[in-house]
Amino acid sequence: MNFRQLEVLKTLLATGSTIATAKSMGLSQSGVSRLLQQLESDLSLTLFARDKGRLIPTPEASILARDADNILLGLNRFSGLAEDLRSGATGPEVVRIGLPSSMWEEFAPAMLVDYSKKYPTVRIETFFETTTAITRLVEQRVIDFGFLRYEEQIGPGIDMEPVASGVSVCVIPESHPLAALAEIAPKDLRNIPLILIGRQMPTRMLLDQTFKRAGVKQSVKIETHTNSSACAYVAHGLGIAILSSFYANLYRHLPVVQRPFTPVSKQEFGLAKPAGMPLSRAARALMDALKRQIALSQNP
Repeated sequence: MNFRQLEVLKTLLATGSTIATAKSMGLSQSGVSRLLQQLESDLSLTLFARDKGRLIPTPEASILARDADNILLGLNRFSGLAEDLRSGATGPEVVRIGLPSSMWEEFAPAMLVDYSKKYPTVRIETFFETTTAITRLVEQRVIDFGFLRYEEQIGPGIDMEPVASGVSVCVIPESHPLAALAEIAPKDLRNIPLILIGRQMPTRMLLDQTFKRAGVKQSVKIETHTNSSACAYVAHGLGIAILSSFYANLYRHLPVVQRPFTPVSKQEFGLAKPAGMPLSRAARALMDALKRQIALSQNP
């Protein structure tokens, strides 16, 4: 017994003829007769008496039709739910994502506007944290996935997908004399007020070593812990920041310019999710929206 056979039973009872049933269901008359015969055979019951080409429903057909209606309604609801899950009209109560703190101002809102067009009813919970904290949230399965910089502490419990990269740049006020240089080395930053990020973080320690090898003492004006605040401080003329071009590109709307910082240092970024855990359709769609926004943010 199958779904199509039940539809034939229901439609035959409503129309009273194989011709009308065939027309209603988009089948041939012989196709309707074949499905009816299969249903009667499967049930070992006669559902319609044949009288000179007419089909007369038996009492058993009328009784079974009531359950057939319920079954068909349930299958329709099931199919509708599957369609809603595909389209995002319904789905998990919440999709949780971890992002670096520097992505809250412009990047995340633009990403969610894009996402909400196709998934208007899905609730999103955003966690703005450091790479270390996002890694921990993924490992503990508090969030569905997170965007973070590759670091040594990425463990075996996490699946990583590379999605972006950057190089170290100096972010400079538009009117600053150093903006005239094609690239900037530590020697060019001697006695220049600097805005540096994340003391004791791996990237900061590498930067400190670069200045030490060049024999240049850093003139640290401001220490901060987000790339967004560093770019804002630069825009207000408080100093020059050194950070990844990936983050600097998120703040090109500010009155600042970028210049490559030498020696060249590269950063890799990826999407992390718990290893072996499939994402819901809604979570995968949010991941796709994040990738689209990355592409938009990194293109001039």
